[in-house]
Amino acid sequence: MSLDHHTKIELALATAAKGKFIVFDGPDGAGKSTQRDVCDQALRDAGVDVVTCRDPGGTTIGDRIRAVLLDYDLSTMDVTCETLLFMASRAQLVHEVIAPAIDAGKTVLCDRFITSTCAYQGAAGFDPKRVIELANLAVGLHWPDLTIIFDVDADEGFERIGRKPHHAGKNRQKDTGTSSLFEGSQPDAMEARSLDFHRRVRKKFLEVHDYYPTPVVTVDARGPIEEIHKHTVEAIIHALG
Repeated sequence: MSLDHHTKIELALATAAKGKFIVFDGPDGAGKSTQRDVCDQALRDAGVDVVTCRDPGGTTIGDRIRAVLLDYDLSTMDVTCETLLFMASRAQLVHEVIAPAIDAGKTVLCDRFITSTCAYQGAAGFDPKRVIELANLAVGLHWPDLTIIFDVDADEGFERIGRKPHHAGKNRQKDTGTSSLFEGSQPDAMEARSLDFHRRVRKKFLEVHDYYPTPVVTVDARGPIEEIHKHTVEAIIHALG
C-alpha cells in the first residue's frame, strides 16, 4: 500500500530533523514561537523524541539572567555587557539542556539563539562578527544544525503584537509578571525599543547568512500559520534531509 503525500512529508521531516538542533528565530511578531510549537507537535506525531527550549533562559540560572535582560529598562546598559549576559545564559542552556539532548539522540527545537544576538545587539552597534567569536566560547561545538529566520517587516510585526509605533522606545520599569508579551504582560526590554531599531534588527537578520558558520534559511512569515509551517517543513527537509 503506497503512502499518501502528507505521510511521506511527515516521514521526510522526521528523518531530516531526528537528532538535530534547529533554531527558530526572527524579528518580534514573526511567529517563530508558534512555528516552533507547530513543528514540535508534527515531529512528536511522527514519533520523534523532541526537546524544546528558549533563549535566553531555559534553565534556572538562565531564567535569572533572562529577567535581568528582559524585565528591566536597559537604556543604561552597555551593549557589550548586554551581549555577554546573553552568551552566559546560552552557555548554561547548552551545558544543561542542548548538549545532553543531542548526545541522547533527541531533536532540539530552540526559540531564538545566537542569530538573535547578531541581529539585536548588532542593531545596537555591536559587531555581529564579534558575536560569533564570543559564541564560540559560549557554545563550543554545539552550534545549530539549522537556523530558520522567519521574516516579517517591523511595521507588520508591531501590528501582530498589538503595539503602536508611538508606543515604542519608551523606558519601562520592571514588570512583576512574565516578560512575554504573548502571555499578556508588558513588552519586554527588546520589544520596547523604537520602530527604527526593529527595522535595523530585521536588516541584520537578513544579513546573518553572509557570515554565520552553520546553515541559515529565511522563511516568509506572512500568511496563514499552516502555509508558513509548510514552508518551514520544506526548508528543514531541503537543508537536513
